[in-house]
Amino acid sequence: MNVVKILGVAGLIVSLAFTTYKGDKDPLHKRKFVAEATEIKDGKPSSKKPAPDEIEFKNGKVYSSFVWDKMEFQDIKYAINKDSTFTDESGEELHYMEVEAITTNDKKETINMSFTINGYDIEGTYKLVKKEVVKKMFTTTGKEKVKAKKGK
Repeated sequence: MNVVKILGVAGLIVSLAFTTYKGDKDPLHKRKFVAEATEIKDGKPSSKKPAPDEIEFKNGKVYSSFVWDKMEFQDIKYAINKDSTFTDESGEELHYMEVEAITTNDKKETINMSFTINGYDIEGTYKLVKKEVVKKMFTTTGKEKVKAKKGK
């Protein structure tokens, strides 16, 4: 057989393998949480009513509707700093994760998002920093938006 044909077929097989293999997604991939964000002023929650927040993790990035609406940051790469599994009282295996996402915009403002996910619950903080001074700070808490199972 011709060497060129063999190399061509091998190249085709390798390229098909790379395009069809999607890799393992992290445990937060495609998870959505419905939450409420509260502004923190002088170390205390403000008297304003909490604002709705929807937090979505997808393809290694986090999106918060609240952060987008208030500070115009969108799709921020995140890192899972701690990931452990535990079994709750009912015997269900759940994840505990600590997640951090940081990015800077054109205005030289930095958003620091920190989350703790414990099973289906999420808690987090959003800090908007400029020149090493915290300009705005919010906390967010919520629950995972669980999809209804089909056929039930």
